[in-house]
Amino acid sequence: MARKRIGDLLIDAGLITDQQLQEALAIQKTGKEKLGDIFLSMGMITEQQLIEALQLQLGIPHVQLYRHKIDPSLLSIIPERLATMYRVLPLKKEGNKLFVAMVDPLDYFAIDDLRMSTGFVIEPAIASKDEILRAINRYYGMQESVEEVTRTMQPQDLDVDKEIIDEDSPVVRMVNQIIAQAVQQRASDIHIDPQIDGIRVRYRVDGVMRLERVLPRHMQGVIAARLKILSHLNIAERRIPQDGRFNVELELRTIDIRVATLPTAHGEKIVMRILDVKSSINDIDKLGFVPHNMERFKRLLKMTHGIVLLTGPTGSGKSSTLYAALNRLNSDEVNIVTIEDPIEFQIDGVNQVQVNPQTGLTFATGLRSILRQDPNIIMVGEIRDLETAESATRAALTGHLVFSTLHTNDAVSSVTRMVDGGVEPFMVASTLAGVVAQRLLRCVCPDCAEPYTPLPEELRLLQARNLPTDRLRIGAGCKSCSRTGYQGRIAIHEVLIVDDALRRMITEGRPESDYREYAIRQGMITMFDDGLIKVADGITTFSEVFRSTMNQGS
Repeated sequence: MARKRIGDLLIDAGLITDQQLQEALAIQKTGKEKLGDIFLSMGMITEQQLIEALQLQLGIPHVQLYRHKIDPSLLSIIPERLATMYRVLPLKKEGNKLFVAMVDPLDYFAIDDLRMSTGFVIEPAIASKDEILRAINRYYGMQESVEEVTRTMQPQDLDVDKEIIDEDSPVVRMVNQIIAQAVQQRASDIHIDPQIDGIRVRYRVDGVMRLERVLPRHMQGVIAARLKILSHLNIAERRIPQDGRFNVELELRTIDIRVATLPTAHGEKIVMRILDVKSSINDIDKLGFVPHNMERFKRLLKMTHGIVLLTGPTGSGKSSTLYAALNRLNSDEVNIVTIEDPIEFQIDGVNQVQVNPQTGLTFATGLRSILRQDPNIIMVGEIRDLETAESATRAALTGHLVFSTLHTNDAVSSVTRMVDGGVEPFMVASTLAGVVAQRLLRCVCPDCAEPYTPLPEELRLLQARNLPTDRLRIGAGCKSCSRTGYQGRIAIHEVLIVDDALRRMITEGRPESDYREYAIRQGMITMFDDGLIKVADGITTFSEVFRSTMNQGS
């Protein structure tokens, strides 16, 4: 690599002037700050401009660390002290070459020091400062616990002993770090996947899976044992799936964690669902309903009897909407009883029952018992079979308001699903009050949002619906969103109200397309159109809407 100075390189790229370079050099003489940092702090260039200049002028590759699989064995090659001092992270090694991510790949003193201390030829790549620092904190912090576990625990040591129970043991600290980092990154799930080459720890953030790190294969037993102890599961049983839960206190918050194990070819896969009790949605005004849909949803909540269904695939936010509805209806004047599997959030004043098939307590049998408890409002976690569907319709016929969920693609198809499941059309028509279908879309990151000019086809979609086109935004990618351009999620909905005309159509067995056509004429906003409304407001993007509602576009 030609030893070109960063100042000369930026001048050649037309990003700074010679006068600006002299100003930066004068500041550098008064302290120990790197020249690149001075350019950035003075606003002469942006970090993205610096990265692009290095790529273009010197051919130095740019890596996004959140997408890169880091081999933990490499962390011992570059000590944490040097990684922090030079802001570098080892990526991979090939023969006598060590590929590293650096904030400043033109820091030749750092490259020479790394070459002498490691014995490898250093091949630099460039990464953002924030990504490097976060990665150093993430990988080296946990690596200390990993190395200590490797020293103190042998692969055959799977018994419940001091190393697994003691809060100061390296196993416990490592598991705590995995959970704490997941919460910090706003993950909804933690996946611990045993594979032939190691244990993959992945987080699901805003609905997208990310590989966090790979742990040594022999740690699978002690990690599983620790999580089973926390979840009050059978530590000796590794042949059948188990479910449990536990609470942790993080940053003055109570985090409820649901644990599910599954025997696989390489060991037990463990998935932890993270439920933040304090931040859980309990207000329907915060669910992302547009005003028209909110008015229709509130109309359903005022019903005194009938079935209200929440539909959508797994992970679409149905539970949040359901709990928010129950929270709105909860008062001393009504008796609310639920039967769930599992109980995700506990609501004061609501009688919640956990399904237990081993004792014969299923949704259907539990629902029959609930009817003898003088309820006003009943919530059935999910309608899974004909018996549960028939029990729910009977409860609605006898004057109860019943909430439940179905796995269907949209609101209208819920009607067909009930009929195809064996419920008589006249029973569906008599009891179904309404359906709320929803999906979750990623939101544009507020920290890096910038204006977006729509493509001709996108413009046509907005204009056809009389939606504004001057507030569109897209995320450029920043440290807050791990360079994805998205942060957080919002729901899109369609709310179907079952009126007398639609009831006649259901009884007559009309095709699903007729239901949809009539519902739209009566004011139902489809999820696709709701998504476009949120695009026009700068909340999400066209790509997110298309991804989630591919079969509803026009």
